[in-house]
Formats: sequence, C-alpha cells, structure tokens
Amino acid sequence: MTHAIRFHENGGPEVLVWQEVDVGPPGPGEARVRHTAIGLNYVDTYVRSGAYPASLPSGLGTEAAGVVEAVGPGVTDVNVGDRVAYSGGPQGAYAEVRVMPADRLVVLPDGISDQQAAAMMLKGMTAQYLIRQTYMIKEGDTILFHAAAGGVGLIACQWAKALGATVIGTVGNDEKAKLAKAHGCDHTILYTRENFVERVREITGGNMVPVVYDSVGKDTFSASLDCLAPRGLMALFGQSSGAVEPINLGILAQKGSLSVTRPTLGTYAAKRADLLAMAQDLFDVVLSGKVKVEVNQTYPLQNAAKAHQDLQARRTTGSTILTL
Repeated sequence: MTHAIRFHENGGPEVLVWQEVDVGPPGPGEARVRHTAIGLNYVDTYVRSGAYPASLPSGLGTEAAGVVEAVGPGVTDVNVGDRVAYSGGPQGAYAEVRVMPADRLVVLPDGISDQQAAAMMLKGMTAQYLIRQTYMIKEGDTILFHAAAGGVGLIACQWAKALGATVIGTVGNDEKAKLAKAHGCDHTILYTRENFVERVREITGGNMVPVVYDSVGKDTFSASLDCLAPRGLMALFGQSSGAVEPINLGILAQKGSLSVTRPTLGTYAAKRADLLAMAQDLFDVVLSGKVKVEVNQTYPLQNAAKAHQDLQARRTTGSTILTL
C-alpha cells in the first residue's frame, strides 16, 4: 500500500489526513508516477477550504515531479523510467504514487532537478502565460506585480526583468522587499506602510503602468485599477485576500478604457501542444540562468497541514515543496 494526503470535509489545515490508498495500474492514456517532490500552491488552500469545489473525500494538489513506473495502453507521450513533472489535471498530487493522464506529463530535461520542477511547474508556467501571453511584456515597459516575493512573483519578476521591463513589486515586509529586489524588482513597495498607488505614480512620473498582475484580489483590486495607464490591463490571477466584489463595468470606462481578465493556467495549457510550448519556454529561461528557481521551504509530505498553516500565515517566501 502507498500513502496520500486526503481530506473528507472542507475546513482548515487540520482536515488534511495521511492515509493508505490503493493505486491500481494505469488505464488507457494513463501513466503511474512515483513522486519525488510535490509543489505547494496557494490554490491548494482554496480547494481544501471549499472555496473551489471538490468531490469529497478528495486528494489535493496538482503539481509534482517524479518517475514514470508504468504506462497504460496507447501511451506514447512518456516511457517507463522517464523523469517527468506536471501541473494540472485531477487533484491528488499530495501522494507517494498516483495515476495521471499521460498527456499532462512533461519530460524533464537534464539540468532541471526534480525539486526545481516541483517548485516551478505551476508557478513558472503561470508566469509564462502572464508575461508572455496575457500581456506580452516588451523592452521598456514598466509593470506592477503584487506579491512579488511569492512563488509566482519571484519567477515572473526575474523573467520580466530579463525581457527589459522595469519591475515594481509589492511586498509585505522588509525581508520580502530584499528578496524581491534580488529577483528582478527595480522598485519594491511595502503595502503595509505605503500607499502603492501613490508610489506607482511617483515611480512612473505620473504615467502609471500598462499592466498590473494581481493574485491578491479583494484587498488590492480597486486600487490596482488606479495604477493603470489609459487602456491598461488588469490581470487578476488569484484571490489570496478573498474574492473581488462585483464591479460596475462603467468604472473601467471612467478610469481610462481599462480591461480586466481572469486567466487560468488550465485554459492556457489545455491543449498538449500549448502545454509543451509553455514548458519549453520555461525550461529554456531557467537553463539560461536568467531565471533562478529556488526552493525556500521544504516539509515532509505527512506535514502538509503545517505547510498550509505557514503558507496562509504568510510565513513562507518563494517556492515551497513537500518531500518524500
């Protein structure tokens, strides 16, 4: 028997339990993967709490790296023995072994470790679609990225800097400001004691920014609109402070013909060809050294509840993985 983290009711981190599970052979189009490292992401807390629906009892997590143990009929995308990683697909990454749709697996190149892969697939490909597709950053742009010391933020800010952007990042304390500056931020704003709209106005000489990347949601959304230049884009890709309240779309006209999008990795990477292209773009920029992926915290998989507590209490920075 193998083990996995499961939850039988929605709630706080205490609902996560370590239990035996039966993992059968892979079926058609599937592969069985023995995990070596598992990514921890804020979206996992939404699923656990019930903010995002899941059929109970449920596994948790959608990002991990490991080795293919077996493949089912018709699988040609991966082979037994391949080192692979994934982000997406059904819940259940918090497990020693699991069966996955083979078309969601990406073979890892030499030079990318399992721990790096588990730390960067969801965050790195989120950064990829945000800065390379949702709004394609170009040299000379000035951008605002909230939660710049978070997992997505540290990758995206480095990548945006490498593309020639001036990067403004919001953070919660001096330690996180130092971390963000070491990972691509030209300017950091401590939202706990500074008005970020006024600071953006000051930094840009009143021009404001063409794009705001916001994973915070409720606490930052309205003010973020005020950071945008006319015809600017708000890319809302998370809601760590809660869901954004309904908005009168006329406000977007009043503030300068603004646009708002709520993108997800699941949509951008729905087709395998797009998934592979996005992953290759991420691997290339990491292997080039322009983006460094660092694992700042590790927890044994059995201690997933503690990892969730620390994540929600903002005691973590950058990427966190669960180890086996």
